[in-house]
Amino acid sequence: MSEDGSTLARRQLGKYLRDGRDECGLTLEQAAALIQRSASTLQRIEKGVVAKPREVDLEALCRIYEFDAEHTAAMKGLAAQGNEESWWYEYGDLIPANFDFFVGLEASAQRLTSYEPELVPGLLQTPVYAGALFHAGYPDDSAEKHARRVQLRMRRQARITRKHSPVVLDVVLRESVLRGVVGGPRIMAAQLKHLADISTRDNVNLQVLPFSAGFPLGEAVGPFVILEFGTDKNGRAVEPPVVYRDIFTGVLYLAKPIAVQRYHEAYEYFQRGALDAVASRALLRQLAKEYAS
Repeated sequence: MSEDGSTLARRQLGKYLRDGRDECGLTLEQAAALIQRSASTLQRIEKGVVAKPREVDLEALCRIYEFDAEHTAAMKGLAAQGNEESWWYEYGDLIPANFDFFVGLEASAQRLTSYEPELVPGLLQTPVYAGALFHAGYPDDSAEKHARRVQLRMRRQARITRKHSPVVLDVVLRESVLRGVVGGPRIMAAQLKHLADISTRDNVNLQVLPFSAGFPLGEAVGPFVILEFGTDKNGRAVEPPVVYRDIFTGVLYLAKPIAVQRYHEAYEYFQRGALDAVASRALLRQLAKEYAS
């Protein structure tokens, strides 16, 4: 648990409520008056230090901020998880499957450290690569819904390329990511060329872990992302770092320092076994040419 007594779920609940209030143009005092609570109480909820907000207050705030049913259900799910420092939820259980909690975390992160053994991470996917995955995963989507899925994924990528304070991205891709064909050779050629091109950015460090490196930890490790949120003027973390694991039937968030440190150590092992950035880029361009031929 962080020094202020908050947890990941409470902090994010508070952030969503604060954003909702801001979008409605309400001050703390105005919103608090509407639910007959003090401004200091609402401020504590928004800071994530209230152990269990009253459900009646939460429902009232969601109505005032005009949250839809799915958004309201997600807020209740976060409140239910409020005391857990690290937590897991199954899709469609406490938090609806369509409510992407991770996107909200990702949007406020200053550094993302990612290991991926199977697929190109969403932040680095081309539209056609993402589209091929969505077609496979959601075959019954309408054309409009499919286009929205792709658009959302592409919109997230602006955090990498924007001029002001772009997110720092450290990525290790296992060679299987480059060899596993998604959508066909042409799509793979464009995707690998895109990876090579974006890896030239100062805020992106991309390395390939070749098959020849074996398994640096002596076992298979699934994909993970470590999210870090920057430091204040005193050099202290703005928020504690979080490890995100997307598993087939649900999502796992790890916030305990010992767990976060373990994943940092795993990433360092992968980095030591990986090709350096220049050699990784050369391999990406070579394979892109092979796919295109």
